[in-house]
Formats: sequence, C-alpha cells, structure tokens
Amino acid sequence: MKILYAIQGTGNGHISRAREIVPLLQQYGDVDLLISGTQADVKLTQEVKYQLHGFSFIFGKKGGVNHYETWKEMNLPRFVKDMRRIPLKDYNLILNDFEPVTAWACKSQRIESVGLSHQASFQSKKVPKPRSIDWAQLVMKYYAPASHYVGFHFDRYDDFIYTPVIRAEIRNMIVSNLGHYAVYLPAIDDKFLVPILKQIPDTRWEVFSKHTKVAYTDGNVAVRPVNNELFNKSLASCEGLFTGGGFEGPAEALYMGKKLLVAPMKFQYEQQCNAFALKQFGLPVIWGSNKNWLPIIKNWVNNPQEHQFYFPDETAAVIDKVVKQFAR
Repeated sequence: MKILYAIQGTGNGHISRAREIVPLLQQYGDVDLLISGTQADVKLTQEVKYQLHGFSFIFGKKGGVNHYETWKEMNLPRFVKDMRRIPLKDYNLILNDFEPVTAWACKSQRIESVGLSHQASFQSKKVPKPRSIDWAQLVMKYYAPASHYVGFHFDRYDDFIYTPVIRAEIRNMIVSNLGHYAVYLPAIDDKFLVPILKQIPDTRWEVFSKHTKVAYTDGNVAVRPVNNELFNKSLASCEGLFTGGGFEGPAEALYMGKKLLVAPMKFQYEQQCNAFALKQFGLPVIWGSNKNWLPIIKNWVNNPQEHQFYFPDETAAVIDKVVKQFAR
C-alpha cells in the first residue's frame, strides 16, 4: 500500500501530531510525506518527499496574523503548479492535516482524501464555536477540503472526533512543579510581554519567543528563543502555561494537569473557537477586547485551577480504523 500524508507547516501542532502518526502509518505500507508552508519550529524526523510553498499564515507581533506578510507570501501560480505535479493516482490512501495544495489537487481531480486534523472537527455542528461573522470561517471551510473527516478536539463532541494526539515524549515525561510559569505566545513580541510579567514580582516566568534570537533575563522574566526540548522541560516542571489559542499546546498542558491561561490570536477563527471551548470548561481566556492583561494574569497566578481532562492514548486505534475504512 502507498500512503500520502500531507501536513500543514504553519505552527507546531501539525508537525508534532505527524511525528506520532507517521510511524503508525508505516506499519501499513510505504508513506510519502508532503509539507507546505512555513512558521513551524518543530521538525519531522522522517524524510519529506514533497516540500511545497503552499499558503502560510505569518505570525505578527501584536497578537494576530500579519495580513500583509501573509498575502505577500502567497503565490497562486506556484500553488496551481504544485497541485498539478503531485502524482495522486499513485496512492491508495491520501491523508491531509489541513494542507491546502493536496486538498485542492484531490478535489479538482475528484480523488478521495481524508482530512485528519484538529480542523476536521469543525465540520461538526456540535463543536463549540463563538457567534461570529468572520471571514476566517470561510478559510476553515474551504482552506483544505476533503472527502471524509476525522477530527481531534478537547472532548469527543461527535462520533468522528477523538481526543488530542499527545506526543510520546510528553506522555513519558516526569511531571513536577518547580513553581515557574511557562509562556509561549508566538504572535506576541516579548518586548510587549516582559513589562507586563515583571509587574508580578514574586513569580518566575520562562518565556519562549519567536521574536528573539538570543536568550536574556529581565528581572523575574527569562526569555529564550523557541526550542522544543527546552520548552517541553519547562512545561513539565511549571505551575502553569500561558499560551495562545492553539490546540496541541493547551492539550499537552491539560494532559499534564497544569494551570492554563490562553490568549487566542486576533482574527484567527480556529483559535477563537478553541478558546471558546476552553471557556466552557471554566478556563480563563484573554480576548482581543481585553486591553489590560495584568489583572487577568494576576488572578490566574494567585488562584488555584482545578480541571480534569482524560486524553487516552488512542492514536494507534484511530489510524487502524482510518486505514481499514478509507484505503482503496
């Protein structure tokens, strides 16, 4: 059997999930990997056969997507050319983790594909979503269409939705509490964050920033460039995680039993939905309309947070079901 696994390269969650799924897929046949886009700090350990430009959302520094840089990076002629050069008919199964080139190539050639992603869960009307008339809803629907969908979310909202894929390296880590707080907000400049965090002087902060190339310390705030291994260690030993409205990062913190505070990116519909879902569980959120972050962060630091999420290791069973159901 030949399998094509297409992966979105924006952000770390898609790549992190793929690192768990690829070895499982390899048990069923030959797997070719395709990645499009940039902005990921985590890398695959397996060889990538197709590295495409795709459509990437470029992180800004003020809490949202940098729309100018995003549109500047888009190259429609190249997108169409890449669509045509993927030999889709060579494969018995095409899996897609929110990767647009393969998705639209399959759609244009009427070849079946399986959307295997967190975004696939939003095909269900049962998934919590804020009331919003946002252009990004159209992105969620049309960015990477598929014939079939298998989704992951914080809860099993529907029969095709499963709990998060938690990386083995996270499941195997020793969890402790050294009292510090880990911070990962890729769309926020550390120059904005540090002055706020310094106003909570009795708290140690470990900030992982996409916007610095050198590590530095300012008072009680340690800032360092994003590093997957160091971040995992910080997460496993922290009191809590302050992060964006992504999916895998919050899921891993919840799996470890850590306190969680999220600030979803502005104009990013998926993150708004994730934050809205977490709000339903009673977890705190800093919305784009919150101009003064300090009282919310102080309240989060000074008060306990009780939650209990059960994320069983069911990835192998999900992949087995997908292969048996959709391979041709």
